[in-house]
Amino acid sequence: MINFDDFLKLDLRVGKILEVKPHPDAEKLYLLKVDIGEKETQIVAGIKPFYTQEELIGKLITVLVNLEPKNIRGVLSEGMILAASGKDDVSLIILDKDVSTGSKIR
Repeated sequence: MINFDDFLKLDLRVGKILEVKPHPDAEKLYLLKVDIGEKETQIVAGIKPFYTQEELIGKLITVLVNLEPKNIRGVLSEGMILAASGKDDVSLIILDKDVSTGSKIR
């Protein structure tokens, strides 16, 4: 269990997916260009089996922006999108109203 102070360390923001490309070296990964308000960032996401590129463009998503960058199969990922995963499916945590990119999620 984590305490409330640990939770507050997570910087969750509204992001808007601007661009989606297949990862050049991985079948199940996409490279996402995401607007997180003050900048655009690249995120590598394992959601290719569950979403088409067209479905993702323009979606308002939940992004963990202060995660340490990580090299994933040769490409730098600068954050993490949040999703729910079930037995056979994955669903992005999306916003149901038009909220400004970069808005803090609490």
